[in-house]
Amino acid sequence: MGPVARSDPAPDPDTGRAGWSAGQRRRGRDRDTRRREGPDDTREEPPPTRRLTGQDDDDPGPRKITVTRVAAWRTRNLTRAGVRAFHRAASADGADRSGLTALTYAWMANYASDATLAVALANTLFFSAASAESKDKVALYLLITVAPFALIAPVIGPLLDRIQRGRRWALAISTAGQGALAVVLALFMDTWALYPAALGILVLSKSFGVLKAAVTPRVLPPGITLVTTNSRLTVFGLVASGVFGALAAGVSYLFGSPGAAWLTAGICGVGVWLCLRIPRWVEVTEGEMETVLIPRPRSGAEPGRRDRPESRHPKARMSGHVVTALWANGTIRALTGFLTLFAAFVVKAETEGTPGRQLLLLGVVGAAAGAGGFLGNALGARRRFDRPDVLLVTALCAALAATVTAAILVGLVTAAVVGLVGATASALLKVCLDAVVQRDMPEAARASAFGRSETILQLTWVFGGALGVLLPPTWWIGFTVISVVIAIGTVQTVLISRGRSLLPRRSA
Repeated sequence: MGPVARSDPAPDPDTGRAGWSAGQRRRGRDRDTRRREGPDDTREEPPPTRRLTGQDDDDPGPRKITVTRVAAWRTRNLTRAGVRAFHRAASADGADRSGLTALTYAWMANYASDATLAVALANTLFFSAASAESKDKVALYLLITVAPFALIAPVIGPLLDRIQRGRRWALAISTAGQGALAVVLALFMDTWALYPAALGILVLSKSFGVLKAAVTPRVLPPGITLVTTNSRLTVFGLVASGVFGALAAGVSYLFGSPGAAWLTAGICGVGVWLCLRIPRWVEVTEGEMETVLIPRPRSGAEPGRRDRPESRHPKARMSGHVVTALWANGTIRALTGFLTLFAAFVVKAETEGTPGRQLLLLGVVGAAAGAGGFLGNALGARRRFDRPDVLLVTALCAALAATVTAAILVGLVTAAVVGLVGATASALLKVCLDAVVQRDMPEAARASAFGRSETILQLTWVFGGALGVLLPPTWWIGFTVISVVIAIGTVQTVLISRGRSLLPRRSA
């Protein structure tokens, strides 16, 4: 093929003669230089719109620049960045390989369903009991509140603790049961079927918590302690509770309480899938030991009959530090359970007929408690707990000082302070309990120890909640009674740490 003929250059505008102008020759030289040196590594300056928004090259942004399109585009990008950051946080430190990430997502689904259920019941079961004058309605509400914990502690808790296989399926079945009952709740919200459906959901939710406590030690990433793991799970759960609680509030505003119940059912459906994504190695329980809080007394007449079952099923007794931490945590859980229900009853009684103001005032106490939960977990994750007994007693004394102050200076402000202090102490003492269990209990007994301790903490929470239901809706009366309870619990914690007790002991 012959050379390509070039067209004659245009006449020079300066001289009028044919030939290349100076500008044409300069551009030609620059073009030849670029061809010899290769492609230019520098990129063209992005358009002003992309430079101002900081958008990457994967999404060039809207072709036509308008305020609405740019806002939607920016929101989409921020959402993607948030999802990526959330996934990195949930998968950090090898959590995705150990199975902790899968458990985190399932636990968040459980927190989210609890939050949406609370919204669904807010204008039905909850406030109807708060404003009811008849004792039978109050007693019925108390039954709905207490029964899940009362069943968990002596029956379901030990039963789940003995499950050696199928704990993933047990978690999934518990979540599926909650979803099915949420459907019943949505369809029969205005009938008496509301009560057994709510009862069943609460029982299954607490069962999920016991199973989660037993599964957690099996998904620990290398180099991460149980303290860090449980703090991480709690923080993720609180975030899920806040996000989906707000979403449920919007759904309830648009579609009523049944809408929030349907949302609960949908979350539970996703939760079943998340539970089954937990890795199979959580089922391996070979060599595990069962823990006991108080050993059964042995009969001297039948020593052989007592010893043989124990040799086949070895048990580990909780250490003195663990028992001390349980007493402290149980005392502070009684405070948080009390405040959760008592504050709602008092606010309802003082603001009758103004539901908007009721939600606002309860939101103040709830926000203070939520901030306390985050603060307590943040403080606990940075402590070494070399002297746990000192921390336990100090936290209880701080809570006692807050409740005494609230009994003297009555009002919503001091109640919010109690919520902040109580939630901070509760989160901090729970982290301390986790640290003590990890330090004092053998590895084979930790799963059982967490399952048993969780049932005790739930039962003490409902004890405080029962006080909040039964006491008159008056600030100073309620805080005076709960101050006495905390004082007794504090004294018992101090005595237990010194090998003594206010309660009579059984001989081992």
